[in-house]
Amino acid sequence: MTDTPTTTKKPMPPRHVAIIMDGNGRWANARHLPRTMGHKQGVKAVKTVVEAAGEQGVKYLTLFGFSAENWSRPEKEIKELMNLLRFYLRGETSELHRNNIKLNVIGDRSRFDDDIVEMIENVEELTVNNDALTLTIALNYGGQQDIANAAAAIAAVAAETGFAPSAEEIFEALPQQLMTADLPAPDLLIRTSGEQRISNFMLWQCAYSEMVFTPVLWPDFGADDLRAAIDEYAGRDRRFGNVKSLQG
Repeated sequence: MTDTPTTTKKPMPPRHVAIIMDGNGRWANARHLPRTMGHKQGVKAVKTVVEAAGEQGVKYLTLFGFSAENWSRPEKEIKELMNLLRFYLRGETSELHRNNIKLNVIGDRSRFDDDIVEMIENVEELTVNNDALTLTIALNYGGQQDIANAAAAIAAVAAETGFAPSAEEIFEALPQQLMTADLPAPDLLIRTSGEQRISNFMLWQCAYSEMVFTPVLWPDFGADDLRAAIDEYAGRDRRFGNVKSLQG
């Protein structure tokens, strides 16, 4: 009698991966280069990781590109970051569409120049029906501000209707008022560069996300690093507050 070979079922990849891209400046400083060179290399890493995410079965990828707090950086650096954003939107729009990738941008657009806002709107409109991967880039975004704006929207409806929602009703309604209302909550949150904090990024949405902190600086982060983070995620026991594993 021969033994029946056993097969190991490959774990499902996380449906939604969010990444705090950190370390561009340190990457440049370590090489005695201007910080802007680190940001340019970081844009190349974005292209690599977007491609790798699709290949590894991720359906939603959210990247923290520019926080609401980043406006306090030197004016010259901000100008360079805005030019890099223009470069990315001009250069990648056609390729994103060709690869069936949908692009969303979340965050307050009011501080961006009109040409940047127009490019964002154009690529969102062009790719709206694409479904291979949804790429969301957070620009001028803050998690606390997102929650506060959502709460204000609920409060405005309550004031207009005279209906005072309960805490439970607010809890149910608030996610639909967030900028990420059309996205599932992230399964996996990755932060590069060795820092171990989430820096006001998707605070409500990441309540039950698995977190992986890697020492790799963002410009050096590639397909193998993403795979390693996903493999670590696959080994986690996600219980969402329950005693019994939901994976068992």
